[in-house]
Order: sequence, then C-alpha cells, then structure tokens
Amino acid sequence: MKRRVAIGAILAAAVFGTSAQAERKLQKLSAGQIRAKFAGMELTDEVHWRELYAHNGTVTSNSMGRKRTGKWGIEKDQLCIEFEEESPKCYEVWMAGRNVELRREGLLPLHGVLEPAATRGRP
Repeated sequence: MKRRVAIGAILAAAVFGTSAQAERKLQKLSAGQIRAKFAGMELTDEVHWRELYAHNGTVTSNSMGRKRTGKWGIEKDQLCIEFEEESPKCYEVWMAGRNVELRREGLLPLHGVLEPAATRGRP
C-alpha cells in the first residue's frame, strides 16, 4: 500500500510539474517592464535575425546579413522601434520566461527570445 501511495505521489508530481510548465502563459508587459527587460538585451529568432536594444535608446539590427540602426523607446505600454528611413512601429510585448511575442494589430506576432548581449561571440 505504501508503495502505491509513493508511486501515486511521484506520478502526480510529474504530471503537475509538467502541466505547470506547459501552462506558463505569455503575459503582457507594462512600459516599465518592457524597459527593464529590453535595455542592454538582444531579441533574436536564434537563426535569421537579432536586434540589440542598447541602454541609450539605440537599436541595432542584423537580419540575414543586412545591418540597420535606429532608436527604440516606450509609448503607451508598447515597444516602439524606428529604423533609418522608416516610420516608427509600435508593438505590445508579451513574455513568458525568455520567450517574446511582439504583437501589432492586423499582423501575425513576431516570435523571438530575449538574451543578454554578451552570451554570444561577435562576428
């Protein structure tokens, strides 16, 4: 009997632990949370593109070999990015762990991960 209870407890812990991780949902960030999370970090899809959000409000993008610079800021709880010769684009920021979704009305969300800029070697 004790063995069955122990096995049941182990199975329950495994199921609830896995389900808690699976249910970890994206949460919308406020202006302060966006600034705290993005300043000094890189947003990347880990293959095709990465964007460095510097503390001074500049953003540097490298996408499929194309480099661009611009500026970033926060307006009305949205991350706003303006690259040279482009109009600004603002996004709601949703996060779970290091997973990020940038959402803009009428468009599919942009998925990426947020990581410290120093975690990878520079080309």
